[in-house]
Amino acid sequence: MSAEASLAAADWAGRHALPLFLMLLGALLLAVGALGWTWQKHVWPRAQAGLPQPALLLLGVGAGFAVLVGAAHAFAEIAEQLGDGHQMARIDEALSQSIGLHVDRATLQCFYLLTHLGDAWLLSALAAVVAVLLWRRGHGPLALAWLLALAGNALLIPLLKRIFERVRPVHEHGLVNEAGWSFPSGHTAGATVAYGMLAYLALRVLPPRWHVPALMGAAALAFTVGSSRVFLQVHFASDVVAGFACGLAWLAVCVLSVELSRRHRLR
Repeated sequence: MSAEASLAAADWAGRHALPLFLMLLGALLLAVGALGWTWQKHVWPRAQAGLPQPALLLLGVGAGFAVLVGAAHAFAEIAEQLGDGHQMARIDEALSQSIGLHVDRATLQCFYLLTHLGDAWLLSALAAVVAVLLWRRGHGPLALAWLLALAGNALLIPLLKRIFERVRPVHEHGLVNEAGWSFPSGHTAGATVAYGMLAYLALRVLPPRWHVPALMGAAALAFTVGSSRVFLQVHFASDVVAGFACGLAWLAVCVLSVELSRRHRLR
């Protein structure tokens, strides 16, 4: 796609930001729900019946490794295009300006409330509550893994921000002002890791009927938090995509580590 066409598409996306968000959220929920249901009802039972335990472990490790590699590749590709003059930076700016011109204040106020689902204080409180509940129910290793996942992400994101030092977009709505660097989005990565780990914990400790809803809920929460950062113009779109990539990569590392440790203890 030419530079002019890309900028025109970014302006169109800003003009139709809310319908586009709702359409993408619906498509994401349908995809996650369908994949989760298919895995739970058809793939996993047949795998358990027809594959030995080492093969099941290899299947899980392979899936997690694929997520890790794909997310890391996406992050690297975005990072290479951050400099001034690159087409991605121009698209980011065009989308942010279009959202500022065309999204009404009521919509911004809704996303201002939703963005708090990724606030550090809220995720910290969630970390403490979930850890205590897991510990009291005899899931000490899961409680430790949960805390390490969130703590590791909290250390990783500021380090990456300092490496890239990207300035945040300019906005005039006055609803929220964020200090610090823009790339990658800490709210997005934090929500991806926190709610993704919650979904993993649900798969481990809750009855099967809650598994697919947990996956869908985690996907919806992470996507909504990430999208709110673009609507509020405190992050560029590429910051948010990089936040998703970074969060998914770290989430894959954490889940793989827990599963490998669990298999080792069972043996």
